Amino acid sequence: MNDGKEELDELREAVREFLIAKSPETAVRAAMQTGRHDPAVWDQMARQLRLPGLALPTEYGGDGFGLTELGVVLEEMGAALLCSPFFATVVLAAQALLASADQGACRRYLPGIAAGQTIATLAAAEGNASWDPAMVAARAQRTAEGWVLTGKKSFVIDGAIADLVLVVARSTAGPALFAVDRGAPGLRAEPMTTLDPTRPMAALTFDQVPAILIGAEGQGGRMMSQVLDLACVALAAEQAGGARRCLEMSAGYARTRFQFGRPIGSFQAVKHKCADMLVRVELAEATAREAARLADEAAAESGVAAATAHICSSQAYLFAATENIQVHGGIGFTWEHPAHLYFRRAKSSELLFGGPAVYHERLLDRLGI
Repeated sequence: MNDGKEELDELREAVREFLIAKSPETAVRAAMQTGRHDPAVWDQMARQLRLPGLALPTEYGGDGFGLTELGVVLEEMGAALLCSPFFATVVLAAQALLASADQGACRRYLPGIAAGQTIATLAAAEGNASWDPAMVAARAQRTAEGWVLTGKKSFVIDGAIADLVLVVARSTAGPALFAVDRGAPGLRAEPMTTLDPTRPMAALTFDQVPAILIGAEGQGGRMMSQVLDLACVALAAEQAGGARRCLEMSAGYARTRFQFGRPIGSFQAVKHKCADMLVRVELAEATAREAARLADEAAAESGVAAATAHICSSQAYLFAATENIQVHGGIGFTWEHPAHLYFRRAKSSELLFGGPAVYHERLLDRLGI
């Protein structure tokens, strides 16, 4: 399927039709109000389309495809602003489990994720919003009864609803990954007020919370580096999809909005805006898809490609979302128009893994500079 454009197009069409029906603007706004996804839509995604398990290994209940196929799904989800725990569960948590190389943990948790029965997330960032494992302050302590966690995590995507929380905490051997079940004693989750209500986040407090070590103690740094590369590729696909939708919204409005007896798309200023958006969107899609291909092939340059895709897609999405508002004029600034929803998602996605300064540093690091 990796080399079959026809199969990828069929996957895209199936996901797009599903999201047109299940994630219209009314559904997005309803989810924003409650801070929770629609369980019925999540169940359909898992049972009918088998999306949570699409890119998970077959031995853990998945379908064994890769980031190329997952990228197609994420592009469409980004275009539809789907409010669901898909990114937190399938991208962050599942990839962290796979990167841990802990087969026992994978056998325990991944089948539930693949079946859509387990909502999971990764708690890495803290008050400084850094995903750098060297900055982790949360502590893991080994006791006679097992591991316990103490500390705080912030900006945890879907942290308030996750059945399984994978936590990066510091042990005496260094950063490590731990699993915490929802409802564990000493765990408190509080929803955070953020710029983008379509991607709910939570602050988690751990007070001697029982936890299970995932993978080897002290290997959290290596694991997080791998997860961040894959997560950046996945996020780039989602960003490219959102940017494409902003371009489509602008072009559609420019064709139908008339001023002085002619469509505004005939004015040179608007033409230039749409042309600039197109160039950036095409570049974002190209870099995201190439990064996914290289990741699937485990190519040596996949880390560089991941960082490049994240930079290009972040810049393209924010540019397209901003210009989309400008093309729509006064109506684009109103709460009633969806343009601001894409701008909020674009800005929050740009900042998700640290922001421009951090992702440029990550590119230099992957280049060995």
